[in-house]
Amino acid sequence: MDNSQTGVTAAKGFRAAGVACGLKPNNALDLALVVSDSDCACAGVFTTNRVQAAPVLYDKATLAHAERRAAIRAVVANSRCANACTGEAGLEDAGAMAEATAQAIGCRADQVLVLSTGVIGTRLEMPKIRAGIADAAKCLSRDGGADASRAIMTTDTRHKHSVLRSKYYVIGGMAKGAGMIHPNMATMLAVITTDAKIAPNLLDQALRAAVSQSFNSISIDGDMSTNDTLLVLANGASGYEIRNAQHVAEFTEALTAVCIDLAKQIVRDGEGATKFVEINITGAGNETDAARVAQAIANSPLVKTAIYGGDANWGRVVAAAGYSGVAVEPSKMELWFGDVNVFVNGMPTDFDEADSTRAIAGSEVFIRLDLGQGNARATVWTCDLSHDYVTINGKYRT
Repeated sequence: MDNSQTGVTAAKGFRAAGVACGLKPNNALDLALVVSDSDCACAGVFTTNRVQAAPVLYDKATLAHAERRAAIRAVVANSRCANACTGEAGLEDAGAMAEATAQAIGCRADQVLVLSTGVIGTRLEMPKIRAGIADAAKCLSRDGGADASRAIMTTDTRHKHSVLRSKYYVIGGMAKGAGMIHPNMATMLAVITTDAKIAPNLLDQALRAAVSQSFNSISIDGDMSTNDTLLVLANGASGYEIRNAQHVAEFTEALTAVCIDLAKQIVRDGEGATKFVEINITGAGNETDAARVAQAIANSPLVKTAIYGGDANWGRVVAAAGYSGVAVEPSKMELWFGDVNVFVNGMPTDFDEADSTRAIAGSEVFIRLDLGQGNARATVWTCDLSHDYVTINGKYRT
């Protein structure tokens, strides 16, 4: 994985910009624009929250038309305001963002997708947004990917971008997210670009496979956003076409690698996080059960606070597995903190408490729970829950 490049502009034919239009204080970057020099095949996945922000509704409606899925040219994104729970006026504002972008770069409004992130329930400051879009269009550059990824940050402490270069094409992306991170779907905002040539239906197939192993396998706090969106744009500028099953499999593997990299960056930057936690469930009867157990453990406040405090409290882990909804059997379960086996056959082992404490003392913690019911497995990435998380979210709007 190559993170030394500029994310969404690493692939041929893409330019981007991040500008400050006054949505954030202190002249911070707050509006991003990503543009392809030619029409793109596009696929997207969106939050499954029943309360969906205006840009989510707008983008879903746009991508519902097959001819539009094959001709997307740009993505515009603002921070500071989610444009969620804003009614018809919010939908009009999302459409106005697309129209302003289309006029600025010279395409149709239905070739522009819109992203927003920030506080729920407030209207977009459209005069500032329009001015920002005009400025961003003038600043578009092959070197603009880093600024674009900074412009979509909210409580993020670092911008997130990733690049993978194959022999034939490049895939690059940017993402934002630090809180309200939980499956199902994408659990943040992300834009991924590629210069591979691929039909929209195959791109959608690859994206959904990649998401299941990446963004749907992370959780920070168990809260699902109203704005979660992941868009992939493919402009074919490399000249390499994904045209058969082997090509699709190889492209899906590459796309998955980029998605996993971005997803892990989100977890490592979780609000108030001090530890990156990998939870591996093995020996499950099926993958669905494995994922349910992993997510129950990942979302347990008691597990997460114990990890933050350096308390190797194995009881909280097995208890979370027990209420996951999966018919686990304690007598068949085995639990490890790192390489320390702490629980087997329904009882604690004769482990050294100092060893188990040491296993969760570092910045990266690995937990493995074998259910003893089959061969299926799942991995979920999460983080600890610290005092700072409460501080950040207790004053989010102030």
